[in-house]
Amino acid sequence: MEFAALVAVSLIIGALIILVAVAVSKQKAKESEQEEQNKAAEESSVKASAAKKQKAQQRPRKEKPQQHTFSHPLLASSLKSHNAAVTCLDFSSNGKYLASCADDRTVRIWSTKDFLLRDHKCLRANIEYDHATLVRFSPDSRAFITWLGNGETIRIFKMTKKDDGTFIFKAAPEDFPQKHKGVVVDMAIADTGKFIMTASVDTNIIIWDLKGEVLASINTNQMTNSHAAVSPCGRFVAACGFTPDVKVWEVCFAKTGEFKEVTRAFDLKGHSAGVYSFDFSNDSRRMVTVSKDGTWKLWDTDVEYKKQQDPYLLRTVPCRVSEGSRIALSPDGRAVAVSNGRDLYMYSASSGELEEEFHNVHSEDITDLRFDINNRFLVSSGDRAIRVFHNVTGYRAAIADMQTQLKKSTNAGVKQRLQQQITDAQTTLDAITNTQNN
Repeated sequence: MEFAALVAVSLIIGALIILVAVAVSKQKAKESEQEEQNKAAEESSVKASAAKKQKAQQRPRKEKPQQHTFSHPLLASSLKSHNAAVTCLDFSSNGKYLASCADDRTVRIWSTKDFLLRDHKCLRANIEYDHATLVRFSPDSRAFITWLGNGETIRIFKMTKKDDGTFIFKAAPEDFPQKHKGVVVDMAIADTGKFIMTASVDTNIIIWDLKGEVLASINTNQMTNSHAAVSPCGRFVAACGFTPDVKVWEVCFAKTGEFKEVTRAFDLKGHSAGVYSFDFSNDSRRMVTVSKDGTWKLWDTDVEYKKQQDPYLLRTVPCRVSEGSRIALSPDGRAVAVSNGRDLYMYSASSGELEEEFHNVHSEDITDLRFDINNRFLVSSGDRAIRVFHNVTGYRAAIADMQTQLKKSTNAGVKQRLQQQITDAQTTLDAITNTQNN
């Protein structure tokens, strides 16, 4: 009996040992399997990461959008330092510089004497924490003002020339106060240096002194303003918009230099639809307008407006237009340029004849259009590039005018001077057209 009990106990103990061994074996097998799975997962993750890295390395870099290409025999040069769309252009009164501003938060100053060179260097002024939508040179060409797109105000920059001929740009300590409620569409400084004009789309025009004090406000009563400017003589402010006319005011100052008042001078009436844009000749005696009605007009504004004399309409010319069309009159009043979307058209002011066409000048609609003070070039903006064209229309018109004067002149000295000017202009024109023909 005792022996049987001993055998039973031994069998139970052995069974327990076998069960424990089996359990341990299964646990080790399970752990080994889990370890292999983890190892496989880790290897798979490493492979996936390597594949992803390799794929990323093989992925082509995102390229910058290509610059719009444009070529034409009358294209003198393309200025391409801006990294974003150029919104505004302005020539200095001394004819030496062109200022441009863009959405890249910079203002660029270009030398006009480099326009015909292969390389076009420029000086850069940074607009801290903002960007300029408009830029204008001061009358002495030693400063420029900008309209800040975000700050919605004027910031003045002084230009200090260094010994090497380059400039240092220093912003004024304070910006002008915020006064406009609508988006500002134009800005200008009077050549007299007496005032600054800003115009917003909501029909409001503000006349400022150079320290930021408001001298006067004008309501144009045109529903919207599309364009505004100060005449080169510095006496008049003009604006156009939804209505089919251009309204002109005189900004009056006392002999002592103190501001007096703003009075209505005259209107340009004759279009049958809203006026998109206008421009003055350098002596302020001629104006051109372009309208939604599909015409541009040339006006004689050298009138006695204080005696209620109205400007004379000299010419009406059909043209292609679109929303936002711009017009520019050469300083000597001989050439007219009109934009239609991305295209440009150049006309003779004396005959109204279309002389040159430039298509797809920019990748976007043209935003600004200006002749240089010496009547040699026409510049346009519409994307990152600034196009510079030879003003052959102006050269032809100048030669024709001087030949007429030469026939009428009886003074030997005057005839000699005119003949030399004709020869010089013809030589320049021949050089340009020969390049065009080649």
